[in-house]
Amino acid sequence: MTAERYLGAGAMEDQAGGLTGAIPAHLPARLAITLWDFSWYTQAGPGQPYADLEAAVADAASLGYNAIRICAAPMLLFGGLGLDEMAAGLEIEGLGVAPSGHYGQRTRWYDTPGGYRVDMYRRTLELFEAARRHGMVVLLASWEYQQSPAFAASPRWFEAIDAVPLEARYDALAGAWDRMIAWLTDHGHRESIALVELHNEVDFSILPFIGDPSGRAAVTRLRESHPDLLVTASYGKPPHLAMHQVPGELGAAQLHVYSYGVLDELQKRIDIRSEGTEGFPNQALRALLRPDAPSVAEYGRPASWKMRATVVTNQMIYGYDWVDPEAWDAWLNEHYAPFAEVMAREIESRVIAIAEWARWRGVPALVGEGWIGYTPLHGGFEEGEVGRGLAEHGIRTALERGVWGVILGSNAAPHHPMWELREWQVGMNAEILAVR
Repeated sequence: MTAERYLGAGAMEDQAGGLTGAIPAHLPARLAITLWDFSWYTQAGPGQPYADLEAAVADAASLGYNAIRICAAPMLLFGGLGLDEMAAGLEIEGLGVAPSGHYGQRTRWYDTPGGYRVDMYRRTLELFEAARRHGMVVLLASWEYQQSPAFAASPRWFEAIDAVPLEARYDALAGAWDRMIAWLTDHGHRESIALVELHNEVDFSILPFIGDPSGRAAVTRLRESHPDLLVTASYGKPPHLAMHQVPGELGAAQLHVYSYGVLDELQKRIDIRSEGTEGFPNQALRALLRPDAPSVAEYGRPASWKMRATVVTNQMIYGYDWVDPEAWDAWLNEHYAPFAEVMAREIESRVIAIAEWARWRGVPALVGEGWIGYTPLHGGFEEGEVGRGLAEHGIRTALERGVWGVILGSNAAPHHPMWELREWQVGMNAEILAVR
């Protein structure tokens, strides 16, 4: 009795348990998500990971995934910007031809050589049809104000969406989504839509604050137009210590959980995420470069419009293209120990913050990206024992807290080397889908 009287807070019943919010009845009880982003159309040329879309979907299903998260390019297809003809024959170029290979050749997501055209209308329907055949659902998002147009051969897509005044962009996105949802419904795919995100990572995109009136109104408008669908926007770095700042209009908590930790320490040391640093690359980065690395001047840079169309910097493109992945991984592994506990705690506390905000608002929670951060294409730190351990900790915390959908890791997709960890993916997806 003494403990209950004087330590009452500690004796309170834990409120966690069950999903944080109701989901539409036709959707799966849990989502095991694979992140295909824009790569499902920017890496779809001959011999590339998504060349055979049916095979790619079937392969994902065989690994236990039941949800695919994509950039559906709503502004390109249904933005009313005069881009319909371009969308029907979108020429993919990537970041362009470099003195050796192509820019972004050893980065993640940007390793796109291009050289083909794709009918985005037809391809979108093909994806939904394949998803239905294999028991998958699709999470729709847009990366258009973050990076997608940079992979096109023409600047028209970027210039058209960039011409939309900043304060009007959420409204334009809502209108495009409204028309796209109607089109998918007409083709019989409405029940395959698991989620509609106004935009991916609104805090890291060329958009106003989602909490501004324009953002709140756009989400509300789309939710009211489609009350049977989950409509939201995602954050790259939610305000975990002040979750009351997240707009209550969001119909789902699709918030990302990255704990950079030791990776951030390395990135700051080598100054790889900045732009225009005098003397770049510094001595610390030069020590990690491949022996055949050209100078920054020799390597050049992508077309200026492509850099305006993406949030990555020229220093990132050069650095990730020419860093020695073994030296990169060795540094991370050597310096990881002091960061181990804080990274695990950070992942856990951020997942809990998201889940509890969602439970408070009565909406489903999802982690559509995570867990460590952006590494070179062939760096194996996140795929290794340390990275997998942190991912497992995040996934299990999410399941315990009632998170509806969760990703194994942002790199668990056909266009990343992590796709080869097949047994691990099968096991973790089975664990996700077994929870009720």
